[in-house]
Amino acid sequence: MNEVQSWQDIEPLLSVRNLTKFYSPGKGCGDVSFDLYPGEVLGIVGESGSGKSTLLNSLSNRLRPDSGEILYNSEQFGELNLYAAEESERRILMRSEWGIVHQHARDGLRMNVSAGANIGERLMAVGERHYGDIRQRALQWLEAVEIEAGRIDDKPSQFSGGMQQRLQIARNLVTHPRLIFMDEPTGGLDVSVQARLLDLLRNLVANLGLSVIIVTHDLAVARLLAHRLMVMRRGEVVESGLTDQVLDDPQHPYTQLLVSSILQN
Repeated sequence: MNEVQSWQDIEPLLSVRNLTKFYSPGKGCGDVSFDLYPGEVLGIVGESGSGKSTLLNSLSNRLRPDSGEILYNSEQFGELNLYAAEESERRILMRSEWGIVHQHARDGLRMNVSAGANIGERLMAVGERHYGDIRQRALQWLEAVEIEAGRIDDKPSQFSGGMQQRLQIARNLVTHPRLIFMDEPTGGLDVSVQARLLDLLRNLVANLGLSVIIVTHDLAVARLLAHRLMVMRRGEVVESGLTDQVLDDPQHPYTQLLVSSILQN
C-alpha cells in the first residue's frame, strides 16, 4: 500500500512506549516504541524467533510485559494505560473495540457450535439479545466474508481452512471494532486461498477504516496490506518506515537480507 496519510494531524489510537518482554536473552522484545493512528495498518515482520509474536501478544492483552506502557484511546473509557486499567475494562475492550485474528482459525472459533452462533456470541457479549436481529447480522457478515448464507447452521469443523479463517474474521468484525490484531492470518493456507483471503482483508480494512497490527513473515502480505512496517530481529526493531520505502530501499543489513532472500526465490 503506497498511499500516505497525514496521521500527524490526528491523535494516535495506540501509543507504545519502551515495551519490553523477555523470556531469556534474545527471546522476546525489548524497548519497542511506536504510535498507531486511526485507519492505519502496521506490519511487523521478521524471521521466526525475532520477537514479533511476543510483541503482538503483549500489545493485545494476552501477555503482560516486563516494562513499558501501552496507551489506548478508547471510545468507551478515554485514554487507557492498558496494563494499569481494571481487568473488567480490558475484557470489555477485547469483546467490543478490539479483535484478534489468530493464525490458526480454530484458536479463534468455537468448533462445537454453528457458524451463526460463533458470530452471534460476540454480539451477545456486547448486549444484543434479539435472536432474529442477531441471526440477520450473522447472515450479513457471512455474506461479507464470502460464505454462503446456507452454511449458517454448519459447524466450523465442516468448513475448509480458508472458510474457517473468513468466519473468524466475521466473528471479530461483527461488533465494528476499531483495532484488529492479526497473527499470520494467511499462514498454512494454499496460495490460491491466501490470495482470495488477502483481497478480502484489504477491502474490509479499507471500507471499514480499521486500524490493524499484523504480524507476518511474508513480505508480499506486508506490502499488500500495511502502510508502515517494523522489522524485528532478536527482539529489537532494527528498521521502520513506510512499507514501500522499507522494502524498496532497505537500510539495515538484516532488512536487506530479508528482501534479497525473497527476490532470489
